[in-house]
Amino acid sequence: MKRFIEEELKKIRGENLWRSLPRLPDDCINFSTNDYLGLSRHPKVKAAAASALEKYGAGGRSSRLISGTTDLHLELESKLAKFKNTEACMVFPSGFMANLGVIASLLGEGDAVIADRLNHASLIDAAKLSRARLFVYEHRSVPSLEKALERTGSYGKRLIVTDSLFSMDGDLAPLSKISALARERGAWLMIDDAHATGVLKNMDKGADIVMGTLSKALGSQGGFVCGSKDLIDFLVNRARPFIYTTALAPASCAAAIAALDIVIEEPGRRKRLQDLSRNLRKELKERFPEESVLLRGHPTPILPILTGETEKTLRVSQELKARGVFVPAIRPPTVPRGACRLRISLSTEHGQSDIDALLGSLEGVLGRVS
Repeated sequence: MKRFIEEELKKIRGENLWRSLPRLPDDCINFSTNDYLGLSRHPKVKAAAASALEKYGAGGRSSRLISGTTDLHLELESKLAKFKNTEACMVFPSGFMANLGVIASLLGEGDAVIADRLNHASLIDAAKLSRARLFVYEHRSVPSLEKALERTGSYGKRLIVTDSLFSMDGDLAPLSKISALARERGAWLMIDDAHATGVLKNMDKGADIVMGTLSKALGSQGGFVCGSKDLIDFLVNRARPFIYTTALAPASCAAAIAALDIVIEEPGRRKRLQDLSRNLRKELKERFPEESVLLRGHPTPILPILTGETEKTLRVSQELKARGVFVPAIRPPTVPRGACRLRISLSTEHGQSDIDALLGSLEGVLGRVS
């Protein structure tokens, strides 16, 4: 084992794909957060978590089916179901576990998963774990999806699965067209709404299954699945990542409840984020036309700057950090080879001075690093 690990680590370093756990200096402006609405630090969210911590303790203490279910779990599930306009909901300790639980429970040998090429890794892993056959269609391409559906006509159950907001390109799936095609061809549709929940208005009409996370715009921790009551009852009885794990901590439930209330009561937060995103997208396209080729006109807070190869991407990210601006270098296997990028993600916590610092630093570094 020692020899194997040493050889693999050497290979990773040689390909400029080495990763380590960064710790950002306190004075560094963070453009990598998924805390899109700044709710993880909101006083009401922190107070709700603190109150739950005092009442229930630090952990979930047991699985949900034994003694881990509290009134907070049930309240959160009820509110999420209402927010997503579905009959029911269940929460998981993470979004990754939610995707594994749904797909591996619903599908098996003889079935087919039909996935967008740029779906999140958890969806791909879930499809493999289910033992269903995985078919991939070209990113956001309805004609490619249609061809995949034609090729899977002889399979049993067929599940189309797509991110709503893609985490690395920052663009949106054509959900209305995908939903119509799923109904026409008799396939199920699952939407991974992790990055869009709370950020965009609900776009998941027509989906049989809506998955999301509490760990991004809702500023807490955990994942969830919304759908029909029968679906949730089925998952409670069959989803192994739900059955055989400790319940989500009550403090995380309380924080998510408070955050969800803020999202509903303060739509101005979402509008401000979209305005920030729209304005920065315009500036990036004007100042860096070659690097902003991935930017589409979608009002999302994820803005990729294409830098190409791994070595250049790492150097740009490091030089930006030295200037007090953190924008992570995204490399394979997260993105394809040759498509390395800086992934800018915005939050309502960013002010105009932060945006100015980002743009000024990018101008000072991009043209110089090759």
